[in-house]
Amino acid sequence: MTPRTTVTVERARARVASFDRVTAASDTGAQGLRRAAVCLAIVGDGETGTGVLLTMRSATLRGNPAQYALPGGKLDPGETVEQAALRELHEELGLRLPPGAVLGLLDDFVTVSGFVITPVVMWAGAPDPLAPNPDEVDEAYVVGLDEVDAECRIIDSDVGPVFQWPFRGDHVHAPTAAILHQFREVVLHGRTTRVGHLGQPRFTWT
Repeated sequence: MTPRTTVTVERARARVASFDRVTAASDTGAQGLRRAAVCLAIVGDGETGTGVLLTMRSATLRGNPAQYALPGGKLDPGETVEQAALRELHEELGLRLPPGAVLGLLDDFVTVSGFVITPVVMWAGAPDPLAPNPDEVDEAYVVGLDEVDAECRIIDSDVGPVFQWPFRGDHVHAPTAAILHQFREVVLHGRTTRVGHLGQPRFTWT
C-alpha cells in the first residue's frame, strides 16, 4: 500500500530551516539542567521519506525503563547536540549517518526530570537493517508518517493535564509525544506550533 503521507528531503530541509526554534536559557547548567539530544530520523526510499524511527527502551534501564522514546541521550563533554544525536542513533540502533544527514533542530524541550532535550531532524533515507542494542532497546519501530500525522489529546491525570499521541493501540506521552507532534506540525505541515508547555505524566519524571 502506498503511504498517504510523505515528505521529500528538500521540503523537510526547507521547513526545518525556516522554523524559528525556541532554545532553553543559556544558563541551564546553573539551574541544574542537563543537556540531551534525540533524533527524528526520517526513513524512506530515495528522496521521499515515509516514516521515522522510534524505540521501546529496555526494561532493564534505570531511567525511564520500558517507555517509548526517540533514539537519543545525554551529551558527552564537548559534544554538540547534532553529534550526540548521531552517536546515540548508532549506539542504540546500529545506524551510522554522516553529519550531512542533519537537516536542523526543533524547539528545546525542558523535562520535569531535569533535562533540556534538543530534537535533531535528520535524513536516514533507506538505511541498512537496524541492529538494536539489547542493553538499551527492547524494540525498534519504523513509524509511518501516516501514523505520525495523527490527532493527539490532552487528558487529566494526578499531576494535571498530560499530552498523549496514539500509537498502534497504545499511547505515547510527552516529552516524546510532544516532540513527535512538533515534528508533525513543522515538517509535515509547515506550521509553527509550540509544545514546551505540554504536560508530562509522573512516570516520565525519573
